[in-house]
Amino acid sequence: MTINTEHLHSLTIIGGGLAGCEAAWQAAQRGVSVVLHEMKPEKFSPAHHLAGLAELVCSNSLRGISLDNAVGLLKEELRRCGSLVMEAAEATRVPAGGALAVDRQLFSEYVTDKMESHPLIRIERGELANIPAEGVVVIASGPLTSDALAESLAELTGDRLYFYDAIAPIVAADSLDMGKIFAASRYGKGDGDDYLNCPLNEAEYLAFVSELVGAEKVAPRDFETVVHFEGCMPVETMAERGVETLRFGPMKPVGLTDPRTGAEPHAVIQLRSENRDKTMFNLVGFQTKLTWPEQRRVFRMIPGLERVEFVRLGSMHRNTFINAPALLLPTQQLKADPRLFFAGQITGVEGYVESAASGFLAGITAARQLHGLPLSVPSPETALGALMAHITNADVRHFQPMNVNYGLFPELVVRVKKKEKRQKLAERALAALDEWKENL
Repeated sequence: MTINTEHLHSLTIIGGGLAGCEAAWQAAQRGVSVVLHEMKPEKFSPAHHLAGLAELVCSNSLRGISLDNAVGLLKEELRRCGSLVMEAAEATRVPAGGALAVDRQLFSEYVTDKMESHPLIRIERGELANIPAEGVVVIASGPLTSDALAESLAELTGDRLYFYDAIAPIVAADSLDMGKIFAASRYGKGDGDDYLNCPLNEAEYLAFVSELVGAEKVAPRDFETVVHFEGCMPVETMAERGVETLRFGPMKPVGLTDPRTGAEPHAVIQLRSENRDKTMFNLVGFQTKLTWPEQRRVFRMIPGLERVEFVRLGSMHRNTFINAPALLLPTQQLKADPRLFFAGQITGVEGYVESAASGFLAGITAARQLHGLPLSVPSPETALGALMAHITNADVRHFQPMNVNYGLFPELVVRVKKKEKRQKLAERALAALDEWKENL
């Protein structure tokens, strides 16, 4: 195919990961000339090794494929919209039961070949230390953004650029045992029910602390060595300081009365609402480096959480990301400078598929801006829209990266049985996606 690029609009994309490649592909498919900047192979981050684009670092799995799982729905939406990442994943798939897993080398080679062969995409190898002062730009530099570019981003975003995640687990509200949990704010402040409280007696507290201290932890990689500041200390590290430490920290019962006993509990774990609809709650002060299986085992010892569903498990790791709800429009444009788009994990989405989805939308929206067309984002009833609505509307004070999950979706108008709920959410999402595509 021969295309005259002389009069084409031009888009700059920083970063050749999943988000950057997906953004470049979607923009180029819409007639935009793209320059993609990727620092490899001239410079590698501590976690990257392949010279090709779209390198998968942590795992070769893109997680579940069933529509019972929100990430499965997100994959289906991307497939229906012509995602390059989903095309590459299907072409390089390896057996993985109910998950979509790929051959990492072949996956990277597939995406790299598609990008290099597209007549409207030019790949510039080498580190880009500064954000271009002119033109439309998509910043998709990823969680391991180079130090030089991070300095440029820090100037751009002020104090809203973060370099480490200190994440507490998030649980689904409908999986809590409310027979053991009471709603109350400390000393009755606020609305009085801003927090849910899981009370522990002395025996429950001592057993919990013992298991917490002895549980298996994730060892940090060499480049993730972190000095734990007092404000984001892993909960298990606090517990190691002494058996009473947590009772004077995140598990302090002061100012709380259990209505079932009329007395102050020995210790309390507080849950704070993660979204306005109160479908998700996080364990306040419970950032952790426990392995995921150990988190499920130990945290289910907490009264009221015995059968809890974890929407997101806790972690502490290196991750460059911005405070998206403070900085971005729903279109992922910087409020202070709408010619700049952000995409991928730097926006606060977690996971391969979520990063690709963010890049997918940024590429389409940037192309429409360059063509002078109205900008549009999918309805929050879709997985794409729910994810974008969360990162641009979450609580600015407590924003943390998030995987897609059904807790982000608006509630159904009609009541359905719990086991049917996710299927109905998926059906509604795909219908809303079709409407968005038609309007585009």
